[in-house]
Amino acid sequence: MTGIEELVPRIYRARVVHTQHGPPVEAIAVQGERVLATGTLRELRDRFPEAEVTDFGTATIVPGFNDAHIHLAMSAEDQLHLDLSHDAVRDMTGLLERVRAEAARIGPGAWVRGSRFDDVKTGKLDRAALDAVTGNVPALVTHVAAHWAVANSAALQALGYHEDSTPPAGGELGRDAAGRLDGRLVERALMQVAMPAAGAQDSPIQPSTPEQRLLGLRRAVEQWHAAGLTSICDPLVAPEDIVLLQRARSEGLLTLRTGMLLGIDHYAKAHEFGIRGGFGDNWLRYVGVKGFVDGAVGGRTCLLSEPFTGTGDHGLQITDTETLREQIGMVHRDGTPMGVHANGDTAIRLLLDIYGELAETDPRPGLRHRIEHCTLVDEPILDRMRALDVIAVPFAGYPAYHGDALNEWYGPERTERMFAHRDFLDAGVTVAGSSDYPCGPYQPLLGMQSMVTRRGVDDGAEVGGRQRVSAAEALWIFTVGSARASDEQAYKGLLAPGYLADFVVLDRDPLAIPGKEIAGIGVRATYVGGLPRWERYS
Repeated sequence: MTGIEELVPRIYRARVVHTQHGPPVEAIAVQGERVLATGTLRELRDRFPEAEVTDFGTATIVPGFNDAHIHLAMSAEDQLHLDLSHDAVRDMTGLLERVRAEAARIGPGAWVRGSRFDDVKTGKLDRAALDAVTGNVPALVTHVAAHWAVANSAALQALGYHEDSTPPAGGELGRDAAGRLDGRLVERALMQVAMPAAGAQDSPIQPSTPEQRLLGLRRAVEQWHAAGLTSICDPLVAPEDIVLLQRARSEGLLTLRTGMLLGIDHYAKAHEFGIRGGFGDNWLRYVGVKGFVDGAVGGRTCLLSEPFTGTGDHGLQITDTETLREQIGMVHRDGTPMGVHANGDTAIRLLLDIYGELAETDPRPGLRHRIEHCTLVDEPILDRMRALDVIAVPFAGYPAYHGDALNEWYGPERTERMFAHRDFLDAGVTVAGSSDYPCGPYQPLLGMQSMVTRRGVDDGAEVGGRQRVSAAEALWIFTVGSARASDEQAYKGLLAPGYLADFVVLDRDPLAIPGKEIAGIGVRATYVGGLPRWERYS
């Protein structure tokens, strides 16, 4: 588009346009990347007679969906390897056949790598089962929660693990009934050998080339645009990931507005170059720094005050308290936001202690820290979060994806306090929309349905029904809430004059249909900066 064309307004009309800035309207006028005006089609035509009109008929327009915690760099890599999700393989036989075929296909020195394996939906997997289909080819299958994986014998050897190995602090090595390694690498035992953004160094796993990762990124971006995403925050990036994102932007491939949380292990190097929170622009922006307290909800490793149902297991603390205090204090004093992974109630309380200490000893007005996931809360936690002005970034789609398994793992009393969107809104705590993909489903409409119904898609089980929100509130969370989480609320989340013209065209109005039908709404088109970045042609 030429500069002259950018000066000519364009009008987009639909049956309903939810601007989230007053009542619904019929149309919006866009000039360049920004919304110019809203109103009826007649009003906008009168004001801008030269404008070209695009009429979407009976469709609904909503602000672009914004996922405040979704792993783009990780997904770019995953796109290059095996999809071992339950939807892709259905059962353990299908999973092992896919792994067997990949082991036979790849060349010398390569690894079989797969992701999104779900032990509950697909079945149990261990070292012996992988050995039977891979032989001497190293294989690593990552769980859907991304906090543990299963390695075969060749991979364990390559990673330096053996029967006498001691697990690292904050990690575990799975063992069978006889005490032998069963292939499970849990938390730090996985991160320190296979996840560069979380601090892994000198991994024997053959890295993908920059060109391959760029291809994976293009695939992920297209999928996410097709689901209505216009903005995201990648919550764990390493320097090589930033290089990838910068290259994608320079080549016109990064059409998702992308924020980044830099892994804490890489912070010192970034600090040397003077990079602070907010560095960048509205296409690629450094939002803050990522740290970890505990493990995962789906991986059953989060840090709990009461153990997982029917066990004596209280979960894992991944980063020791003193190290965590030093890390957060360093970033806080530099005036940069922290986004710290904390799922269990014990983990959240520990984190709030540190945030509270810093607020007293080194107040930084306007600096807002985040709690990534912030899963299990209670009234005292909510009170402290409100007082400290901390942002919650909980899972949206977990009730829909995991269903009754969450009730089994945590018990119905606790699921009433998990992914507490209702409580956050009522308490006045800023809450953002998040999938944590690949750990949960990336489709924001499914996330909205999950928040509205709190029911499993596969089993229909209710999961913490007290936390239901309205469809309008769910839309607000996935737009305005997410914009606030990255301090972009002045120009994202609304379709109002001066705001970015990022919007989604939907077949139906999510605010006017039963909640259980929201995930089935078709996405007709996704616009970023007033331009179509994805359109459905069928």
